[in-house]
Amino acid sequence: MAQLGRRARKIDLDDIVRVGRALGMQQLSLNAVASRLGVSAAALYRHVDGRWGLERLVGESILGDLVLHHDPHHTVERHLLSFGLQLRAFVLDHPGLGTYMQILFPRGDAGRRLMADEIAALCRAGYNPDVAVSVASVVAGSTINTTVAEETQRLRVEGLDEQRRDVSEQLDTDDRLAEAHRELPAVDAGEFSKLVLATTIHGLVAVAPPGRPLEEVVADLAATGLGK
Repeated sequence: MAQLGRRARKIDLDDIVRVGRALGMQQLSLNAVASRLGVSAAALYRHVDGRWGLERLVGESILGDLVLHHDPHHTVERHLLSFGLQLRAFVLDHPGLGTYMQILFPRGDAGRRLMADEIAALCRAGYNPDVAVSVASVVAGSTINTTVAEETQRLRVEGLDEQRRDVSEQLDTDDRLAEAHRELPAVDAGEFSKLVLATTIHGLVAVAPPGRPLEEVVADLAATGLGK
């Protein structure tokens, strides 16, 4: 009697999510997931729509763990800073997630839930929904971009201190920059990100405070040339 072929292993979405999360967004690929599950990459196409589908499935699963905490006593600026810092901390805890969000956000249920939650909080603070979504998008986008840059720097940590010393020495001997460079305070990556975010939010709230219609915000920016 001819020997029957081996039965193909059965997998489902839960298996893909479990393995994808274990790999992490930075190492996520169809081949990597398939290898860990003991199936061919082609077998995954029965469950996900290629690389984009796999990223969304795993990325949204991870984002689903992020629960934003709002303090009703915070000012608008403090609230937005808290929103950005909570997002930054979560992204840094999940390498590769920032790049997923940077490419397109929100692209799934978990991302939409986060944005809807933040927009609702801003509306409670007096924002109109259209301005709220604009403000939340600026803060989220700025946070994600700076965090991805920080994450990229962490990946190249080997030799980084030596490179920093070299750059610092060159600045100290540059007649155009030496004086300004010597006056700069020493801050770590976390404090620098917080300063950048706080500055962005301060300017954002100045031009788009609660209650101001979006058309007035856009008109003011256009009048100063910033809207061009």
